[in-house]
Amino acid sequence: MIKEDFVKRKISLIQDELSNLERLSHYSFDEIASDPIKQGALERFLERVINRAIDINNHIIAELAGLDTATPKDYTDSFLELAKLGIYTKEFAESISKSAGTRNVLVHEYDKIDQTRIYNSVADCLRDYHKYCGYILEFLEKQPKEKYNQRRNNL
Repeated sequence: MIKEDFVKRKISLIQDELSNLERLSHYSFDEIASDPIKQGALERFLERVINRAIDINNHIIAELAGLDTATPKDYTDSFLELAKLGIYTKEFAESISKSAGTRNVLVHEYDKIDQTRIYNSVADCLRDYHKYCGYILEFLEKQPKEKYNQRRNNL
């Protein structure tokens, strides 16, 4: 069963980080690149948004897995699998799944990060992850509320 409180908490945290990224998106590339505090904050906000979405993806996949559901082979695949489960379109999955590569660069290639690539990914992140949150919340609304209804009937 989908843990709605877990997913909603992660969505709320993603939305908080998107607000932080929105504030940083008003700075020019040069303003970010010349300020290690802004640069570090931008990188960390991006990383946390993507990691939290991956957590959500993996939880949903694990809970909805059927015999024909493949275990994601990597983080990119976790976004693609949600499209197969009907949570959002394949086109959207292909767009947002690219963020897993950004996450990998931030986590594993921190000594040689292409700052232009990271700076340019902020606009994509803001666009895609606002949509992602909407898709996930819409998905949660469609889930049966069996436990809630059973508890309410027992009162």
